[in-house]
Amino acid sequence: MIPLWKIFLVFAKIGAFTIGGGYAMIPIIRDELVKRGWLTDEELPDIIALSQSAPGILAVNMSIFAGHKLRGTRGSIAATLGTVLPSFLIILLIAMIFSGYKDNPVVERIFKGIRPVVVSLIIVPMINMARKGNKTWWAWLISGITLVGVAFLGFSPIWLLLVLIVLALAFTVYKERRMRNG
Repeated sequence: MIPLWKIFLVFAKIGAFTIGGGYAMIPIIRDELVKRGWLTDEELPDIIALSQSAPGILAVNMSIFAGHKLRGTRGSIAATLGTVLPSFLIILLIAMIFSGYKDNPVVERIFKGIRPVVVSLIIVPMINMARKGNKTWWAWLISGITLVGVAFLGFSPIWLLLVLIVLALAFTVYKERRMRNG
């Protein structure tokens, strides 16, 4: 059984070194939890999917679900506190120190320089998840259509999900009827 303090410390490390929150946490969570044998590569996408479907902040939701997988309710609390506390303290410190420097051109350039790193931290796990999750040509097609629809055509992800759920359900019913009849 994993000690609660260890869960707290691992998630505190994740929370302290994740710039950009939610999606940027995925590679760090994977490195920390999968390499320790706490989660498998197959369990991580499930936790991400659950976290995205629950209301609230993705980073906190991932901590809740991963912590629960590790040690139940107490694990959820330890993981969530570990994730949130470093960020809270860092933001508090930044607000106290840098409030007079927010319009400083050097500070603005530093934050503009960090943005490409955050984008990369988000894109890399998404590509890795696509490789592992899309096993067929039609799964890649659906991923591509969804990407184009959301990113370039401005479709709501909610409507796309609803349409895909209805299509998947209709296809499943059609295949089952065909198998029964033929």
